[in-house]
Amino acid sequence: MKLNDQEKAMLAGELGPVPQLAMQHQVKVGTFFGAEDMVPVTQAHIMADTESLGEAGVRWLEKLAATTTGDHTVRIPTITDPRGTDFSKAKQLRQADWMLALERRAIDAFVKLGVSMTDTCINYQTIQAPTRGEHVAFGDTGVVIYSNSVCGARSNFEGGPSALSAGITGRTPRYGYHLDEHRRATIHVRTDWTPVTLNDWGALGGVIGKLAGNYWAVPVVEGLDRAPTSDELKHFGAAMASFGSSALFHLVGITPEASRLEDVKGHNMHYVQVSKDDVVALHKHYAVEKDVDVVVFSAPQLSLYELRALAELCEGRKFKIPLLATTSPQVKPDADRFGYTKRIEDAGGTVYSGMCFYQSYAREIAEANGWKRLATNSAKIVNILGGYGYVPMLATMEECVAAAETGRLA
Repeated sequence: MKLNDQEKAMLAGELGPVPQLAMQHQVKVGTFFGAEDMVPVTQAHIMADTESLGEAGVRWLEKLAATTTGDHTVRIPTITDPRGTDFSKAKQLRQADWMLALERRAIDAFVKLGVSMTDTCINYQTIQAPTRGEHVAFGDTGVVIYSNSVCGARSNFEGGPSALSAGITGRTPRYGYHLDEHRRATIHVRTDWTPVTLNDWGALGGVIGKLAGNYWAVPVVEGLDRAPTSDELKHFGAAMASFGSSALFHLVGITPEASRLEDVKGHNMHYVQVSKDDVVALHKHYAVEKDVDVVVFSAPQLSLYELRALAELCEGRKFKIPLLATTSPQVKPDADRFGYTKRIEDAGGTVYSGMCFYQSYAREIAEANGWKRLATNSAKIVNILGGYGYVPMLATMEECVAAAETGRLA
């Protein structure tokens, strides 16, 4: 790879052992993907929940933090994905003490490295959305697909060590979605139906993601009769990334790079039709039970507007089963201030800050609480939680709230 003088200095260890280790990692990644050089990045976002890191990963972080000095911390704004717990409410989930201890150790190491513990997967809604053409190094798949598609920024899916290395060096290898040629559409999707509810937007994204089928496939979608809201796009993209490993989509006349189909049309692009029946079929795939043990609103974290809608639905209800909602530490204070949290929790629900449900040792807390059948309006989470031993069911927010009151989906 072609390195400039500063990158060579990092690789030679002239700027310290931590930047050297980070640059060594990035050169290996760049060589693997055939990158010609590095591209400067302005922001980094790290996925590093301790369920994924484990004891070995946390020890590696601690060793890195012990090696650094004040001069060798991150060089660009570097933030974190949701954690595996909300410490103030961990006992309600029956999380074990060892889980919390591992979280605290990881947080201490990140802080020493200069990482900001934002604990969010909706940083594009809450902290600072990247701009069109801005090169960033983001980890969470939902964050990447939203930033690439809706904001027009440029990022690959960055693994935890790669995102941290980008934060330390201010660089990432120039390959994949940093390059114009990989941002051209490879699949042309035509739909004659526009979703209304968040679960339907997620399901549509899931259907298209399954059709795309791999990381390098880029769908371009025509036929929507209006521009989706930020929350609708959030669910749409997060599900597409989950079901299809997709990192970029275009909506003709809506997303910034696709004013016209011709603007993003790629060579040998193939055509598919997607209808409401396809979305209904995906819903039916998860409609296997009626009884529900727990209702979860998570993945992605809820925006302030989603919490407002949830609070309105909770008014005057008393829940029979647990209802859990996760949001970011940036949104939670406003939800408290506006009374949304109180209205949800007065009904028997719980609002968690800074965590994600499926990163919270979901299998272990299911066993500890006796949860098996889970209802949610997130298409992303139903695609994930089957692997954690749950029977997940996809429904509207209204249907999920009603299920929390009765213990059954209508």
